[in-house]
Amino acid sequence: MAQTSRKPTPAEPWRDPDQTPYVRLEQVTKKFGDFVAVDDVSLSIYRGEFFALLGGSGCGKSTLLRMLAGFERPTEGRIWIDGVDMSAIPPYERPVNMMFQSYALFPHMSVAQNIAFGLHQDRLPGDQIRERVAEALELVQLTPFARRRPHQLSGGQRQRVALARCLVKRPKLLLLDEPLAALDKKLREETQFELSNIQEQVGITFVVVTHDQSEAMTMACRVAVMNQGSIVQLGTPAEIYEYPNSRFTAEFIGQVNLFEGRIVEDEPDYVVIRSEEAGCDIYIGHGVSGLEGAQVWVAVRPEKMLIAKGTPAEPLGQGRNQVQGVVREIAYLGNFSNYLIELASGKRVRATLPNLTRLTELPITWDDEVFLTWRPNAAVVLTG
Repeated sequence: MAQTSRKPTPAEPWRDPDQTPYVRLEQVTKKFGDFVAVDDVSLSIYRGEFFALLGGSGCGKSTLLRMLAGFERPTEGRIWIDGVDMSAIPPYERPVNMMFQSYALFPHMSVAQNIAFGLHQDRLPGDQIRERVAEALELVQLTPFARRRPHQLSGGQRQRVALARCLVKRPKLLLLDEPLAALDKKLREETQFELSNIQEQVGITFVVVTHDQSEAMTMACRVAVMNQGSIVQLGTPAEIYEYPNSRFTAEFIGQVNLFEGRIVEDEPDYVVIRSEEAGCDIYIGHGVSGLEGAQVWVAVRPEKMLIAKGTPAEPLGQGRNQVQGVVREIAYLGNFSNYLIELASGKRVRATLPNLTRLTELPITWDDEVFLTWRPNAAVVLTG
């Protein structure tokens, strides 16, 4: 799974204490009767950032987006956009535009008329409308399709019309609610890069809601992982993938193997965890201070496991970070293969092996006995 495809950010304002957040949520809570949809969320988003709210159904991400848009009011807390308190400002007066999952294009209007609709509502002069629409069409590469109706476009083209209709009004903040959900897999992946490139060109702050982890990690500068109305982890895609702070995040973002165990050695530069599930001691090349004897979980991503027949690929010594099992399932996915290996404890773990050459037969097949090993810096210790 890719960590991120965005260009490195030359300045990361969230790391600079002197930077002022462009969007700020302060202890925002939203209740529907007795149900708490968003629970005491505080969050800062910076100017020009592509930010993602990621989580499963019912986690509160769409409710949070609707509060930013003004369609819902917080039960408690406050929201600022560009230094202005939005508490009493209705949706139509906010410097915000929202792109809905359904796109909501007018079927009787052409592409250009759909894009111009909001500008006509704002009573802008005709020459200014034509100029802005032409710029928006060029931005989303739809100039040749300006006279077509929505039913004459592909799904990806309709998505770009909806995006242009939002951008043409030049909002300070653009909210995207599952914008790619209606597209097929290949088109969705292509459009992720298009959206990222467009956002970099226009420099508008984007906030996207999605349940698709690869979508969030491909497009966003930072990701907020949500669960049960709260943000459980906030960071760059690489930080969240490589250093999850909980079992929930580790399991939600990509595939992961979790080994339950107990810390038997805890030194400043390493920790040893005894795991009956793994059937071995697990050595990790950093300390976790103050947790000796505690129950923990060790997270190892499948692509960080080395798999070999016969002898361990990279034995660490003393049997640490080395498990043995039998291949039960194989998923051949072209560029790599996923192996499901059953250990002596009955636990099943996953390992990923890249297919570096064209093969008529897999080098490791069903019912093979294999060794799995991983390096000391490949695992993360989780306490809950």
